[in-house]
Amino acid sequence: MMHLFRQTGWAFWWLALLVLVMDQLSKQWVHHSMALYDSIQLLPFFNLTYVRNPGAAFSFLSDAGGWQRWFFTVVALAITTVLSVWLARLGPKASKLSIGLSLIIGGALGNLIDRLWHGYVIDFFHLYYQNWHYPAFNIADSAIVVGAALLIWDSFSQREHSHEHSK
Repeated sequence: MMHLFRQTGWAFWWLALLVLVMDQLSKQWVHHSMALYDSIQLLPFFNLTYVRNPGAAFSFLSDAGGWQRWFFTVVALAITTVLSVWLARLGPKASKLSIGLSLIIGGALGNLIDRLWHGYVIDFFHLYYQNWHYPAFNIADSAIVVGAALLIWDSFSQREHSHEHSK
């Protein structure tokens, strides 16, 4: 069993778990240490600002009335399932793709836990410059973005052996 685990992309599940743990610990720290909308300046362009997002990326559907919580829960579970199956089918040399998928899985699970537990996602990284503000985000969101970038990079990468991505 362990031998099969190491021979697939599932060997990178530790990364998904690391993202999940870091994400949840940071969100719990913010939730218990800061009041809603409190902000701590760390750099002239970067704050920790506690906000709650009942929607998705960029607060998409945040004012939809509550049904979006369950919709995004189903989407996160479906994505995690599909990506986990994809990971299981990857060969050991497909590390860039496996890392990308694992980051997305960890991020999706991190935000899923928030959605189920609180009914919203806790965001707190706040980038800005003068009057421009990027929507607040969290470790899970960051992992999803980096994971998606790795998937895109991998899709454009030249492969010496086309069978590297399959068993």
